[in-house]
Amino acid sequence: MNLRWDDLKLFLAVHEQGSFSGAARVLKLGQPTLSRRIAELEEAVGEALFERQSQGALLTAAGRRLLPAAQSMAEWANEAELSIGKHTYLPQGKVRIAAPPGIAYELVAPLAAKIRKQHPQIQIEVLSGVEVLSLARGEADLSLRTMKPNDADLVCVDEVHTPMRVYASKAYAKKLPKKIGLADLDWICWAAPYAELQVNQELSAQIPNFKPAFTSDDYNVQVAACKAGVGAMILPQVLHQYDGLREWRVLQELDVDLGGAVGSLYVVCHKRHQRLPKVQLVMDFIAREFAGLR
Repeated sequence: MNLRWDDLKLFLAVHEQGSFSGAARVLKLGQPTLSRRIAELEEAVGEALFERQSQGALLTAAGRRLLPAAQSMAEWANEAELSIGKHTYLPQGKVRIAAPPGIAYELVAPLAAKIRKQHPQIQIEVLSGVEVLSLARGEADLSLRTMKPNDADLVCVDEVHTPMRVYASKAYAKKLPKKIGLADLDWICWAAPYAELQVNQELSAQIPNFKPAFTSDDYNVQVAACKAGVGAMILPQVLHQYDGLREWRVLQELDVDLGGAVGSLYVVCHKRHQRLPKVQLVMDFIAREFAGLR
């Protein structure tokens, strides 16, 4: 099967505009011509790519499978045009970074300021959430994950490991006895639908009849509760030592044994995006941050 880039551009336009008529306007093509070209592409693929509806066009299963590759071709085509058109080419465009809420807030957002200061032509989009986004489906360009990927198409380009420690506000810490155990603390952790995350499971395994004092499905709310003195949180030690996070100085590390728990963070990229200049640029910035965290 020989798919032409000119045809894939039409496919992407219909997907992005949500209709054949909208794509025809953007492309300055007649709608019959666009429909014919898409029909020829579908014939080459051997399956329908769009489900035609009265209000627009939706991708079929075959269309969803084709989409990531077509988006990657668009990115490479854009990079090629820019490199030819400029003697001093600088990577530019949007880079989407998926990260857990705490990492997105504490690490990625401040890092974006550093990137933008030196490279204002780069736009950073942070996708913060507990769910792992699919790099294969093009849901993000880079992913910061707590688990190493086992997909052969995903590349782990960097990693950092840190002990996990217990933190609380200084006012809360003053009220505690000199010797404390896990069961002596008022715990702040995840609420549904994330109650099955590792932090909750670790505490449930070590504390009989574990009942947290405060839960939230939002990391920022958990940290605010910890700063306010509601209770204690388990957090990565390396972030507390990180110079860029001075607001963490209001939290105090407690002398509580977590049994040597270690947290890991991996920078993951799909192999088809790894060599894109704009993605490489962001990966270089992340690598420097990780070097400072080790």
